[in-house]
Formats: sequence, C-alpha cells, structure tokens
Amino acid sequence: MLLKLIRNGLGYIVIAIDLLTRPRKMKRAAEEQAQVDQATKNLKLYQFNGCPFCIKTRRVIHKLNLNIELRDAANNPAYRAELEQSGGKIQVPCLKITDDNGSVQWMYESSAIAEYLEQRFAGKLQPAGQS
Repeated sequence: MLLKLIRNGLGYIVIAIDLLTRPRKMKRAAEEQAQVDQATKNLKLYQFNGCPFCIKTRRVIHKLNLNIELRDAANNPAYRAELEQSGGKIQVPCLKITDDNGSVQWMYESSAIAEYLEQRFAGKLQPAGQS
C-alpha cells in the first residue's frame, strides 16, 4: 500500500515537471498538418499516465504535433485486455500501428516508438510501413 502511494506521488510529480517543461509543437502548413492527422488516425498509444517512459513518448508526440489516440491501459480494462491479448504482453508504452491494409504491428519500448515517430513525421511524410 505504501509503495503504491509513493509510486503514485512520484508519478504526479513527473507529470507536473513534464507539463512545465514540455517542448513547443512543430508548426506545419494547414494542408501538411491535415496529411499528418490523416496518417496518425490508425496509431494508438497504450500507456499509463505516470509512467516515465510513457511521458517520454507523449513528449515526442506533443513535439511532433501528432494527433495520436492515447489509451489508458492502467484504468481501462478493455484497453488492458486488448494490449495483453493482441499485443502479447502488458507493457507500456506500446504503439499500435495499423496500416491501410489492416495489418497491425505492436511496437514496444519508448526509444523505438520515438525513433519511428521522428523518422515518419519529423521531416517528409512517409506512408505507413516505410521508415
């Protein structure tokens, strides 16, 4: 019980620091931002709010100005079950990438997710499945 209380308290501190030090969003022309928004509609991030690795991933999403659905796998049993059954394990952050053909890839590890998002959205927009 005490450990959970300490973990939650530290999580809220990390969230507050993140909010105070969040990077500026990438600026794009309206047409380009619309293309990015379309490209991110099939991306879902399974995450826990206070997880430092999830915060790291959300910071990249914010910086790149990406409209990615966040799924709280800690407090939503349906998201948690989907993550375990389809992704193979309950580990966050996890990016669910669905391509135009309906093929799904589950990407774990904050560094791998950040690298994928940077490669795909920091410069020229690339189709799903190409990096």
